[in-house]
Amino acid sequence: MNVAVKALLITIGTLSIGLGVIGIVVPLLPTTPLMLLGAACYVKSSEKLYQKLIKNKWLGAYIKDFREKKGISRKNKILSLSLMWLSIGVTVLLKDVSFLFDSILIIIAVTVSAYILSFDTL
Repeated sequence: MNVAVKALLITIGTLSIGLGVIGIVVPLLPTTPLMLLGAACYVKSSEKLYQKLIKNKWLGAYIKDFREKKGISRKNKILSLSLMWLSIGVTVLLKDVSFLFDSILIIIAVTVSAYILSFDTL
């Protein structure tokens, strides 16, 4: 593999994982797709970084379960949904923003909840 392509994949993978981690607490960032993109970039570019990610205490099991078993653990579903609804709820209740903005956030939360719940529970 070309060195420039490898460096680009590592950069994209690292940015994706960073944004995915931020997405755990920020409701508009899609955590799962970003984490999976980061893992895929690492698989193609650096076995060392991929193994480090998979062995990570917080992210490793999440990515490994999703890739190998095509599902999400009950604990991760509950955690993801709880954090998302908490952050959106706080935003809607405490911020004085438009009804349209609040409605969009709630629609996003419902859609993301349905997406997360559509995966098998491990």
